[in-house]
Amino acid sequence: MIGQPQVYEALQRMGIAFDYYEHPETPTIEIAAQFYRGEGTTLCKNLFFRNHKGNRHYLVVMDSRPPMDIHDMERRLRQGKLSFASPERLERHLGVKPGSVSLFALVNDPNHEVTLFVDRNLLKASKVSFHPNDNRASLVINSSDMIKFVNELGVPFEVVDLY
Repeated sequence: MIGQPQVYEALQRMGIAFDYYEHPETPTIEIAAQFYRGEGTTLCKNLFFRNHKGNRHYLVVMDSRPPMDIHDMERRLRQGKLSFASPERLERHLGVKPGSVSLFALVNDPNHEVTLFVDRNLLKASKVSFHPNDNRASLVINSSDMIKFVNELGVPFEVVDLY
């Protein structure tokens, strides 16, 4: 299967079932939407930010459909001025390349240096979809298992109202 082995190992260890789909490379959410398998699943957008000083990093997971305005995001997250983190920071903190960031990249952050924000609307979804840290495949899990995954990793997170 395409993706980082540590993702599959974590899902198996946690007893989280998933559906697996391969597709062409999808470096953007717009391209990913072309290969999206609806089936009651919410396609998730995963955004990696840094604060103004560059000493804090954030992963924001939300429904892919609403447009994202960074100034509105700053107001909602209450973390000060935000900017997208560089590819080097993404690789250093989450072990993935641009276009492959997902909730599952948190397996590569054992020291919990990245703070996670999850849009409250995802908790209402029955299923959610993420890359297994490689944008040539997607995994679909129950939304309750998304929270189980985060809790089992011990990742600090906050559920927020985004869109």
